[in-house]
Amino acid sequence: MSVKTITFENFKEEVLECDKTVLIDFWAGWCGPCRMLSPIVDQLASENQNIVVGKINIDEQEDLASKYGVMSIPTLLVFKNGEVVNKAVGVISKNAMMDLVK
Repeated sequence: MSVKTITFENFKEEVLECDKTVLIDFWAGWCGPCRMLSPIVDQLASENQNIVVGKINIDEQEDLASKYGVMSIPTLLVFKNGEVVNKAVGVISKNAMMDLVK
């Protein structure tokens, strides 16, 4: 499954109402660690059909970043049944990311 671009307009449908586990990567184009994490997020998305993976650009979606208390990027949030169930800040390994969504 490919990574979805999440915006304020599609957040409710793609994240809150999704019946699968959703991993959201809060990022920005100017963020070096975000660029390091991005290929790992992309790989996780392509290898795991049972997980929905999305990215939220904090520069374009400030309201969503603020709503979920994103103070540093990259920040990964895991949603299940519309609720945040796990969180990681900074660059993490693929194995750590898999543990995050389990």
